[in-house]
Amino acid sequence: MMRFKISLAALVSGLGLVAGAAFASPTCTTEPKSAWLTEAQMKEKIAEMGYREIKVFRTSTTGCYEIYGYNKDGVRAEVYFNPVTGEIVEENLN
Repeated sequence: MMRFKISLAALVSGLGLVAGAAFASPTCTTEPKSAWLTEAQMKEKIAEMGYREIKVFRTSTTGCYEIYGYNKDGVRAEVYFNPVTGEIVEENLN
């Protein structure tokens, strides 16, 4: 019984690590914030790319501008942008 509990604990712990890695945001830049586009500049670029109805615009802990909204085709999107260049680093569509 003790061996089962230890195995179960190891399995649950391992699944937590895998799930955490699957939902981690990408690293976009290590440049200082002084090199970043301003939020206003980035929001303008995002609009020019066709993203709309932005529900969330924030800075991630991994050096990205991150949005939740809709792309030009009306598909719900979670997008990470390089804050220095404005380029898309990762886009997740729902």
